[in-house]
Amino acid sequence: MEASSVASVEFQMSLLLFVSLLGYLLASRINQSVVIGEILVGLLIGPSLLGLITYTDFVEALAHLGAVILLFVVGLEFEPEGLFKPKYAVIALAGVIVPWIGGYWLADFFDFPFNEAVFIGTAMTATSIAITANVLKELGKLDTFAAQAVIGAAVIDDILGLLALAISNQLVHGDLHVTVVLWTLVKALIFLVAGIWLGRTVFWKMLLRMDTHPLSRRYPEFLFIMAMTFAFLYSMVAEYIGLSAIVGAFIAGSALKRERLIHAKDFIEGADYLHIIFASIFFVSLGILVDVHIITSKIIVFTILLTIVAVITKVVGCYVACIGQKIKHHDSLIISFGMSPRGEVAMIVGLIGLTAGIIGQEIYIAIIFMSLLTTIITPIVLTNWLFKDDKEKLSKW
Repeated sequence: MEASSVASVEFQMSLLLFVSLLGYLLASRINQSVVIGEILVGLLIGPSLLGLITYTDFVEALAHLGAVILLFVVGLEFEPEGLFKPKYAVIALAGVIVPWIGGYWLADFFDFPFNEAVFIGTAMTATSIAITANVLKELGKLDTFAAQAVIGAAVIDDILGLLALAISNQLVHGDLHVTVVLWTLVKALIFLVAGIWLGRTVFWKMLLRMDTHPLSRRYPEFLFIMAMTFAFLYSMVAEYIGLSAIVGAFIAGSALKRERLIHAKDFIEGADYLHIIFASIFFVSLGILVDVHIITSKIIVFTILLTIVAVITKVVGCYVACIGQKIKHHDSLIISFGMSPRGEVAMIVGLIGLTAGIIGQEIYIAIIFMSLLTTIITPIVLTNWLFKDDKEKLSKW
């Protein structure tokens, strides 16, 4: 039994990595982002088509690890001051309110119960920065104003989404308390401010001191392990207070400085290598998660409309917020579409609703497909329209 279990893990790992390579080849062939290629091959090998691999606990753990590492690497590219810019907060607020109304209205139109309609609206508020950030990183655009605005607004969006989830939970149980909502917001803000301050004033100085220590000269990888420990510690704390682990990883990355170390191996380069492996598995897993065999005609229609409403409400809400703050038209479009993928964040919201008995299996499938479709649409729009002059930066077959 033990040998069989080990072989199964090895098979899944080797298959996931091999499929990731196929994702690169497919993306190159169709001249799209690697994200698209990896999700498509995930669909191919998953329950929807070939059934070679399912979304096991092992795959889920690797995918979760990949999302955390990805956001840590993205955080290293981001200046934390951006999280406190009022412009980003306005964009995030519009990106939460308008989609929630749109999702609730559509669910009500389909005569879904109040509890399910509330949770569908909540799932619509999410923004997956992992998807957009990976595309922008691939295109070499992470240092642009639009990219910084997307990432900053998306992190704030996650905090507001947490509040929306707390409010929804109380609404469906008929017990809404303002104090609970305010306490959730206070915890998130304390973690954000304290996390960045501790990272910049304590942990970064600790890394610099250790860089000149004889231990780092003898074991150059020592500081890399320290940095990754810092990332996962922040992820753990974020989950403990009710935030997403990826938000904690992002804050950990943004709290560190991109300064080269003298004696130790560069932790930035090391994190990039981990990102290459585990972020690829994360994107493949989004395709594996889907099983097309259990959907009905009603859910197909609802999912299509839900996806359309999801994209329109995010884009319109964020675009109006951008234009209202005199952000350029092209940057406003990049920010608006960059905020539209729901990805793993909406999937987590749906899973919470399913396990709590608030939504049924069909609604959960609709949320999963909506998340997947918005995840696929966003890279296509960014690379083929908004960044069409930079498509040559993508790999060519």
